[in-house]
Amino acid sequence: MAASMASQVLLRGLRRASTKFLLLEKSKLTRVNPRRWLNLQEYQSKKLMQDSGVAVQRFFVADTPADALEAAKRLNAKEIVLKAQILAGGRGKGVFDSGLKGGVHLTKDPAVVGDLASKMLGYNLTTKQTPKEGVKVKTVMVAEALDITRETYFAILMDRACNGPVMVGSPQGGMDIEEVAAKTPELIFKEVIDIFEGVQDDQAVRMAANLGFKGPLERQAADQIKRLYDLFLKVDATQVEVNPLGETPEGQVVCFDAKINFDDNAEFRQKDVFAMDDMTESDPTETEAAKYDLKYIGMDGNIACFVNGAGLAMATCDIIDLHGGKPANFLDLGGGVKESQVYQAFKLLTADPKVEAILVNIFGGIVNCAIIANGITKACRELELKVPLVVRLEGTNVQEAKRILSESGLPITSAINLDDAAKKAVASIRKK
Repeated sequence: MAASMASQVLLRGLRRASTKFLLLEKSKLTRVNPRRWLNLQEYQSKKLMQDSGVAVQRFFVADTPADALEAAKRLNAKEIVLKAQILAGGRGKGVFDSGLKGGVHLTKDPAVVGDLASKMLGYNLTTKQTPKEGVKVKTVMVAEALDITRETYFAILMDRACNGPVMVGSPQGGMDIEEVAAKTPELIFKEVIDIFEGVQDDQAVRMAANLGFKGPLERQAADQIKRLYDLFLKVDATQVEVNPLGETPEGQVVCFDAKINFDDNAEFRQKDVFAMDDMTESDPTETEAAKYDLKYIGMDGNIACFVNGAGLAMATCDIIDLHGGKPANFLDLGGGVKESQVYQAFKLLTADPKVEAILVNIFGGIVNCAIIANGITKACRELELKVPLVVRLEGTNVQEAKRILSESGLPITSAINLDDAAKKAVASIRKK
């Protein structure tokens, strides 16, 4: 059965939130969602790799046209690539409100870099992944452009099934690796890394060979693989993905593009890395929610969804849609919930002028329903809730939770199951 429009939008939001794909088997994929999301610009990831001895294109960063021009001259390269630095994808086909088309430009003439940068810096770039108004470009990366004769895929990531890190690679790079895994699983190669011993020479060479590197390039690629693992450990990464890891006509193995995901629990010892977090392009409500370990994704409807778990969120959105309503968002409490989080969640939801009703759908496993109920009653009183509230609770300590709600004297509508809750939430708006 096809997913509803509501859950499709929600899935896109979850992917925006840096959902990570782990290749646990050659033909199998699973997702792991982080607690919060660290956003690094392209040049920041390249700098981290460069500092660990990983081969990347030579580059400079500029925030004025004059600096961009000077950087282009200093590179003294045969060809230069100028890239607008925003977090959204699709830059190459984007459009600036200055009239310039494309957020990525190639040129063999350093003299034109300043003029191109003047049409990028300070202007909004609109791509398929940005808001309609686009995102203001504050920085550009001026890099040496290199030809690529062959593209491969390489990643190091945490695999729960192996109780540690694994290397995953494919000679088919520069494309969607999930598609490669689905259509040609025999081209996905995996090496389990002993967390105490690290990447062994024979493992690195074997992976380089599986990626299709030959002759001197095989040893060079193996060296890059070991350096990438050093980076993985150094920054407490949960994933380092290089796509493509390519070879050039000059016989170099270069990491052309990379994504790095970090262990949020290591923030206390990775202060320099986390200080680079660029929140300027994030939705302000999502940013505020992250402060309280809440996951928030905005949508276009008028029924706010307050749940625990992404799967339950999608089911809630779908059933609201099924009964003729439109979800305004989903807000995920997660597992270790406190009353204060419930209060902050209601504060975020009621701040949205589109919200005309709130549906709370909690299935308490590790979540104590009584904590949720106390948080709800406190929020209703202190925030003077003015929109209809429908609550469905099930699971741990649910009877105590229902008693708290029923004795609160507040206009809270209880529901016996999700279907009942969705019908009541939609009906509460129609009655207005």
